[in-house]
Amino acid sequence: MRTAYICAMSNNEILICGAGIAGPALAYWLRKGGFTVTVVERAPEPRPGGQTVDLRGAGRTVIERMGLMDRARAESVDQRGLALVDHSGRTTARVPADSFCGEGIVSEIEILRGDLAHLLYEATRPDTEYLFDDTVTGIDQDADGATVTFEKAAPRRFGLVVGADGPHSATRALAFGPEQKFVHPLGLYTAWFTAADDLELDGWYLMHNAPGGLVASARPGRLPGEIKAGLSFRSAPIAYDRRDVAAQQELVAQRFAGLGWETPRLLRAMHTAPDFFFDSVGQVRLDRWSRGRVVLLGDAGYCATPLTGLGTSLALVGGYVLAGELAAAAGDHHIAFRRYDEVMRPYVSQAQQLPPGGSSGFAPSGRLGIRLRDLSMRQMTRWPMRNVLAAQFAKAGDITLPEYDLAADTR
Repeated sequence: MRTAYICAMSNNEILICGAGIAGPALAYWLRKGGFTVTVVERAPEPRPGGQTVDLRGAGRTVIERMGLMDRARAESVDQRGLALVDHSGRTTARVPADSFCGEGIVSEIEILRGDLAHLLYEATRPDTEYLFDDTVTGIDQDADGATVTFEKAAPRRFGLVVGADGPHSATRALAFGPEQKFVHPLGLYTAWFTAADDLELDGWYLMHNAPGGLVASARPGRLPGEIKAGLSFRSAPIAYDRRDVAAQQELVAQRFAGLGWETPRLLRAMHTAPDFFFDSVGQVRLDRWSRGRVVLLGDAGYCATPLTGLGTSLALVGGYVLAGELAAAAGDHHIAFRRYDEVMRPYVSQAQQLPPGGSSGFAPSGRLGIRLRDLSMRQMTRWPMRNVLAAQFAKAGDITLPEYDLAADTR
């Protein structure tokens, strides 16, 4: 167990940029280590809704150590597993949720992203300062700290700055450079949204593939009559305005026009969805996650993409390790950031290895590829495919979590 010497604490005041999952998870452990924490978030309030995320492997262990597992289970979404369907809705392959001991494509514990973020927010809110509806615009580092400027709030001084603001991180851009240096596109775009519909899912996550690298999907939400929909397509790079939702929806509608299954219903629901989100799919890769007093966490530093199902585990484990190393080093960021990289780098490298086929395995371009994908899915729980997939899913727990002494809880 690594012991923190709080009496000699340096860099006590820490700014975290991003109030999704990684940011509040880090804030929780930093406060237990005796640090003073401020979280800034561009959204006006905690973001609700979103798709389901997995609690698996070491990420599940972190939630257990936080004492939040019972609440997470209570908020989890009941799903029977993944089923592939053709244009008429006929099931062509199924993988139940209890496959791979509950650590498969659909894991035993799946919770809506917004519900998990809210759970972490509530766990940190009593002693963490949150600045909503704002963002960082400048970071000026010196020998004693960093002066941070905001879009709305007055400039402030912090000992350290953590970028936990996603793959399009503003913090990373300020401290490391432009996005194109670090984000590696996978030739895939995805729209996610919530639909109020009576589409009969029977508890299954239904997925329909069509030629052209098109994927339409629908899975149960937590509330009755709520569906979590996804529309993904493979494509060469597309130029689009990330703030123009109407234009994004029109782009998606054009791509999926005339597609079978329940796609027309999903497209109609898309235009009135309260949480429509569209983005390219890409991995974030950096040789170093820190530069001076700025360090990156979660998707901002090492986004693995939804194709791996490990983004939530990386965020939760990364927050735990970063806070633990800062506490163990009494706030000395030179030591802590180096240790953070040493502990997390092998785990991240494993997590960023895509499942067989990568984007083309998820969204085959032609009919033959779709038939082969269906066949492989039917064989997934049998040898030898079972061993291949079991190794992929096991990556979520492929780290020995250090035991940190974070008993200096000032709450």
